[in-house]
Amino acid sequence: MANQSHETLILASASSARAALLQGAGLTFEKRPSEVDEDELKISMKPQGAEAAALALAELKASHVSQQAPDSLVIGADQLLDCDGVWLDKARDIIDAGHQLRLLRGKDHRLATAVCVMQNETCLWSFVGAPRLKMRAFSDAFIESYLHAAGDQAFGCVGAYRLEGLGAQLFAEIEGDYFTILGLPLLPLLEFLRSRGMVAS
Repeated sequence: MANQSHETLILASASSARAALLQGAGLTFEKRPSEVDEDELKISMKPQGAEAAALALAELKASHVSQQAPDSLVIGADQLLDCDGVWLDKARDIIDAGHQLRLLRGKDHRLATAVCVMQNETCLWSFVGAPRLKMRAFSDAFIESYLHAAGDQAFGCVGAYRLEGLGAQLFAEIEGDYFTILGLPLLPLLEFLRSRGMVAS
């Protein structure tokens, strides 16, 4: 399903999951990852909370790409995992993944997930969701077995899981939108794009 507007749509993200969601919804877009310093912004935004920080990061990424792409609609997105005030970054390796799973097991955590659309460095629209997920109280042996089976699925994502894969076995309860958990509040984004004529209504 081709875009209905003549405006160019750009995804300012390296995330294969976000790109897959947009492709699955039939959107035509360019993928142009944004190189920004996330750590400094996370530190400065910690007092404002995970939702505000996720939105600020999404806007920073979109703004960076928007500077280089005049008149294009640029989608920026970010996701932060918040467990009792502790923010987790993407698992770097199998040791870090195991540490994250031990921290999260038996507990609730939130995935503060933000998306925005910018044009000429002006934010036209934004949305933030925060699904709640509760992990099972699984054993250390299960963690080892899961990490062995999941392989690369456990790396490059916060919490060391991909819900669309083996990560589903980690959870007891989930409250919130599935697409938002995967990293992109897709339905609100599509509604905005319809209002711009980018998606058929």
